[in-house]
Amino acid sequence: MTLYPKMIMDALATVTYAGTKKNLVESGMVADTPSINGMKVKVVLLFPRDTDPFLKSTVKAAEAAIKYHYQQLAANSEKPTADIEVEIETEFKSKPRPEIEKLLPGVKNIIAVSSGKGGVGKSTVSANLAISLARLGYKVGLLDTDIFGPSMPKMFNCEDARPYAVNIDGRDLIEPIEQYGVKLLSIGFFVNPDTATLWRGGMATNALKQLIADANWGELDYFILDTPPGTSDIHLTLLQTLSITGAVIVSTPQQVALADARKGIDMYRNDKVNVPILGLVENMAWFTPAELPENKYYIFGKEGCKQLAEEMGLPLLAQIPLVQSICESGDAGAPAATKVDTMTGQAFLNLAQAVVTVVNRRNKELPKTKIVGMKS
Repeated sequence: MTLYPKMIMDALATVTYAGTKKNLVESGMVADTPSINGMKVKVVLLFPRDTDPFLKSTVKAAEAAIKYHYQQLAANSEKPTADIEVEIETEFKSKPRPEIEKLLPGVKNIIAVSSGKGGVGKSTVSANLAISLARLGYKVGLLDTDIFGPSMPKMFNCEDARPYAVNIDGRDLIEPIEQYGVKLLSIGFFVNPDTATLWRGGMATNALKQLIADANWGELDYFILDTPPGTSDIHLTLLQTLSITGAVIVSTPQQVALADARKGIDMYRNDKVNVPILGLVENMAWFTPAELPENKYYIFGKEGCKQLAEEMGLPLLAQIPLVQSICESGDAGAPAATKVDTMTGQAFLNLAQAVVTVVNRRNKELPKTKIVGMKS
């Protein structure tokens, strides 16, 4: 039985590519006319990128479909048949992702904002720190790395924004949203905000890698990572993907929060990680009512984070008061740092200036952080 190109194309037309929900022929993924040499068939499939999550399954399905189609036709043929050999090569529309060591060449400093537990205002600090750095004249990017509970789209008043792709040097990259002078990306731009993200760890980390490596971050002085609470796969992925300049630890003065903050500090100080701790931020340091701006009520304890910083030999970068307007402004999509003439706006501006100082000192005194090995 003789093989011919239409037979192969008919077989490929039975394979659906999950990325488009169309078959391989309709999706324009068959790069050229199938090559046939006796009983050997060679097909070249064109995928959007080398990190395509459906690549392996699609290649296997295409190979199986060609063999099955041939067997069906051979069964109805009176001529002798031989086994068919199928070779499938893959090519990519977009250039391959750079090696990890060459990611984000235009980014000078990467700052991880972390906390040992949730509810201490880490995202609020991240958002306001990024905006304050931009106000100081720096080029700033902010990545919401909390895949399961993204909050930045709401805090930046851009929940309806939908990032688009741009082609840069042969690669299709996600263009970050720009708001308040900050380049911003979050998984929240790509999922339904009212639906829970039910992903296994591997799916979450792959999505995070795309937001880092397949985005057009360009030239940045500071790249802020708003990390999820605790220590998890997300943190390990960040450490294995990026050379993090340093970490800022956020905590309230409360003893329960401080206990978890110690764990966050220990994670970065681990011998296999060795990410410098730039300092601590005491959030909700005291409560100040709007009608009594001079009054301070220490409802979560007094200066607990300051004491922890002294104990650990770390700088206390800022003490941020608990003011009703901070919560309201975040919910309204206009973070406190957008209003420098307020007490909280000035507090976050002071934090940004402190971060610049400790980062400059760190860069003079310490070598570049090494990326954590995959087998660590």
